[in-house]
Amino acid sequence: MMILPYGKTGMPFEEGDAPVLYSRISELKSDVAGKELVKRALEHPIGSPRLKDLAKGKKTCCFLISDHTRPVPSKDIVPLMLDEIREGSPDIDLFFLVATGCHRSTRPEELRAKLGDEIFENEKILIHDCDSEDNIRVGVLPSGAPLIIDKKALEADLLVAEGFIEPHFFAGFSGGRKSILPGICARVTVLGNHCGEFIDSPYARTGILENNPIHTDMVSAVRQAGLDFIVNCVIDENKDTAMAFAGDPILAHEEGCRQLLKYCRIEAEASDIVVTTNGGAPLDQNFYQCVKCMTAAEAALNEGGVIIALSECADGIGGDDFYAQMSGPETAQELYDSFLKVPMDETPPDQWQSQIFARVLAHHPVIVVTRPELREVVENSKCLYAATADEALAMAKEIRGKDAKVTVIPDGVSVMVEMKK
Repeated sequence: MMILPYGKTGMPFEEGDAPVLYSRISELKSDVAGKELVKRALEHPIGSPRLKDLAKGKKTCCFLISDHTRPVPSKDIVPLMLDEIREGSPDIDLFFLVATGCHRSTRPEELRAKLGDEIFENEKILIHDCDSEDNIRVGVLPSGAPLIIDKKALEADLLVAEGFIEPHFFAGFSGGRKSILPGICARVTVLGNHCGEFIDSPYARTGILENNPIHTDMVSAVRQAGLDFIVNCVIDENKDTAMAFAGDPILAHEEGCRQLLKYCRIEAEASDIVVTTNGGAPLDQNFYQCVKCMTAAEAALNEGGVIIALSECADGIGGDDFYAQMSGPETAQELYDSFLKVPMDETPPDQWQSQIFARVLAHHPVIVVTRPELREVVENSKCLYAATADEALAMAKEIRGKDAKVTVIPDGVSVMVEMKK
């Protein structure tokens, strides 16, 4: 019996003798606290002067922070970055800008939990609105999409960001440049970057940056926005800081990705059934997000193999547009093909998530384990519903046979799966 990540509590699962695939992040356990790792990174920035030196002479600072969907260890990062900035410019006028992208606004209680009482109560905190008329056009991205960015960030003398790096199912890795795009961009910019053509690219996959058109756009956005400095962390299975990288937004992020790849790449033999999760809260907070873990399972399956995805979905669906798309055409292949016909400048909200979901469903039955209130949503989205992981496994074996080979990937978001040759 094992406990799979599910919400904040977990869910029991009788895995039998099934192989269990973990990233090697647990090997990154440090003998020092997360704040010390961040401190060392700040003292030895990659491709950049010290943050305190960049802050000298600056009158205003916009500090980009992640939103409620990202388990960034902000309490390790933010206080130390604040200290450095104010050491360099004691009277600097600093504000936080929550990089929500196209997500809902982060709630006050979520910000307090993220930043701690002292920072929450004493610092100015603003939230990006991707639909605000105050967003400003800066230029054009390599894709041809207009680059429109939050005015508040552009007007600051110093622009810095926190973040964390993990495998990302179409951007290659999270972190770094994502603080700008999608973090503080207008909706039209995000939609252009996430268009059907780019999502269809074989390079828009977990762990791939080179030739990834989505990543190329994001790097361009960082340069045009003038992001000055980042601190990004890698977190372990307990969501504690395991590594920290600071400095130039492109170079520091690339180094973090290189180091993480050593620990998150795993080899798997093809299976008939893969059981996986989004790593529990906060990344399994809605149905929209749970497609991420499905891509890890997809990479470890035979054609027609069954995916079992556990996701508590405490916030429900996570996107009305996403749900409308998923419950649209009769088959997943029809849905996928329809996305490829949509021009870049007409990309509807959430198409990218639906497109990847449709790609998975076109080749694999998916059983979603979630709260019973969401059964209708799951079934209308061309998936099967189960109340528990064990129930889902029984259903999967009815599809693939009682002797079907089973693999468990407890945290599908944290790994890059490669099939053994």
